Amino acid sequence: MQCQLLKVCRWVTPITENLQSVALLLVRFILAYTFYDPAMMKWGNMEGTIEWFTTMGIPFSALNAYMAASTELAGVILLTLGLFSRLISIPLLVTMFVAIATVHGANGYHVISESMQWSDAYVNGEEVTGTVVFLQNGFENVLNYIAMLLVVVSFGPGKLSLDHFIKKTFDR
Repeated sequence: MQCQLLKVCRWVTPITENLQSVALLLVRFILAYTFYDPAMMKWGNMEGTIEWFTTMGIPFSALNAYMAASTELAGVILLTLGLFSRLISIPLLVTMFVAIATVHGANGYHVISESMQWSDAYVNGEEVTGTVVFLQNGFENVLNYIAMLLVVVSFGPGKLSLDHFIKKTFDR
């Protein structure tokens, strides 16, 4: 049995090792896509972002708003290209921990709370019945992003990245 298992492992291992770079590329793209909208919202209304940071009690709200927006936008670009991926993931991790501490942590773990059955409820003036889902805005997704960023920090961007291309070029 052990011999058969070793044969299977010898066959499966090269395949899974080749998938590693594809998985890391996918993780980088998902993270880049995730940070795009928040970065654009912050840059699109920086005054509102600074005001929001102030109401949350974030010190030096203007400086921190610009730093958060810049970090997220740099993350979008660098993670997409696979350039300085490990390096940009560190300040993105800090941003995620701040997001838990200031926005999501007090709301609990779940993004969506339990569904409820309603009758005679109104949404935008229209009567609705059935199941209604409430957003709880917990830290569930942020924790997933932290895990994904830790994967990039730990394993790097993979072979499908500018980091790999640059390293391969200079190692010659």
